[in-house]
Amino acid sequence: MSVATINGTEFHVDAEGFLTDYDQWDQALAEDLAQAIGIELTPRHWEIIAFLREDYLAEGETPTLRRTAAGTGISIKQLFELFPGKPGKKMAYIAGLPKPRGCV
Repeated sequence: MSVATINGTEFHVDAEGFLTDYDQWDQALAEDLAQAIGIELTPRHWEIIAFLREDYLAEGETPTLRRTAAGTGISIKQLFELFPGKPGKKMAYIAGLPKPRGCV
């Protein structure tokens, strides 16, 4: 397990930089993580992040794009617009969750 330092605080991360301790995450960290990958968080982003974190606790794994779309009512197309490129990875990264299963 590796350690990353953001704004003077250390966080446990995996080899790809995803947080490994659910409880180390907070909204300020999410803002920093989003900024690091070029995303400015809007209320819509926060709605998705809240869903991801709640679903992770309930299901024990990071939700897929389809489960996120179904659970939030936000289309997969909109998820790609909000989190360009690789939305599953970017959403999980900002939400402080493991990389979704099946993401490359």
